[in-house]
Amino acid sequence: VDTEDIRGQESAKRGLEIAAAGGHNIALSGPPGTGKTMLAKAFSGLLPRLGTEDIFEITRIHSIAGILEGSLLTRPPFRSPHHTASYVSIIGGGATPKPGEVTLAHRGVLFLDEFPEFDKRVIESLREPLEEGHITVSRAKGSYTFPASCTLIASMNPCPCGYTGSKQKRCICKPSDIDRY
Repeated sequence: VDTEDIRGQESAKRGLEIAAAGGHNIALSGPPGTGKTMLAKAFSGLLPRLGTEDIFEITRIHSIAGILEGSLLTRPPFRSPHHTASYVSIIGGGATPKPGEVTLAHRGVLFLDEFPEFDKRVIESLREPLEEGHITVSRAKGSYTFPASCTLIASMNPCPCGYTGSKQKRCICKPSDIDRY
């Protein structure tokens, strides 16, 4: 998906261009069906090409994780874990620590769709990689530091049903549900 293929959404596309140019994280909010996921997928095409060192680095990461398909990864990775993904799958770890989604997105995009639905512990654990560009996983056998310099794109509906402020459909959420969300 390329931003040129997306009709309308000029403000959102401009926001994505600014985020890509400045290395900023971004949050997309809107009712279901407004193109948040399509915009997030198009974001990778706005990122600069990977240099040789970056290509080797992300290829090594994916190889270590056992998910390398083909030979070299030459485009910025786009990772989109489900909101039910565990803390370990996002951050990394396990008995023999492996890279998590935030490391697999290194030099690319970590897309968290339905962001408010992610476990609070997962959301809070993203602070270190977003600020430092790496994540440290400590286990009884030792500490492991994985690279994790990625752009976070979070997308969410404005409320649990998704239609607060929509002109197409009426919101059915209680005010307390919206506050909690």
